Amino acid sequence: MTPEPAATARPPVEIQKELFAPGRSRLQKYCDLIIGRRGLGALARYECIMSIAANRSGALGLLLRSRLFPMLLGRCGRNVTFGSHVVLRHPHKISIADNVVIDDYCVLDAKGTSNEGIRIGSGVFLGRNTILSCKNGDIALGDRVNIGFNSEVFSASSVTIGDDALIAAYVYVIGGGHEFADPSRPVLDQARTSHGIEIGARTWLGAGVKVLDGVQIGDAAVVGTGAVVTQSVPAGAVAAGVPARVLRTREASDV
Repeated sequence: MTPEPAATARPPVEIQKELFAPGRSRLQKYCDLIIGRRGLGALARYECIMSIAANRSGALGLLLRSRLFPMLLGRCGRNVTFGSHVVLRHPHKISIADNVVIDDYCVLDAKGTSNEGIRIGSGVFLGRNTILSCKNGDIALGDRVNIGFNSEVFSASSVTIGDDALIAAYVYVIGGGHEFADPSRPVLDQARTSHGIEIGARTWLGAGVKVLDGVQIGDAAVVGTGAVVTQSVPAGAVAAGVPARVLRTREASDV
């Protein structure tokens, strides 16, 4: 087993406090939470592009998004397909390589004050309703990662998924948590923690898997359907159960 990474020292992004903080207008809060930049230019560009292209159906919508969304992103490669109703938050911190498909109703949320945001490698497929969500964290998807529909990757520090990883539907990768030692205080008022998650290359996470904060899953490991991964899984291992336990090691011909 690999040692658990140290918790991040990044300040948390607390949405409730930001929404109701005094001394800021609703427009300033909107810019901070959604656009990630202030100024009328950034606001006008975001609003214009999203209103014209984001929810438009059919071939015209695909064409408009392929032409206009790159104007919002930090980087966008060639042959990137954006489905309808895709949500972009802090889009200048989103980097997408070539030949990527982002299906309908996906959310790419790079929110944060000191993070780098979301980096998506080439040949990646994000299934319908996939959510990549940052709270001052970073998410990095390697080349040819495939994420099934209704999955979520959350990061409050760092979540990385290696090349050729297969993530099935309804998988949750939860790169953050809360302290809860004091029962007299609401969990929301206690310290937030994030150790980060690393998922290696050529891994396969079955449908409904939950990966908890601080876990490392080695290259070519397989995690069975419905497992809850609370401890690190070695490279080439097959793990399953709640909590997940290593059942065997894959043969060299399998890896």
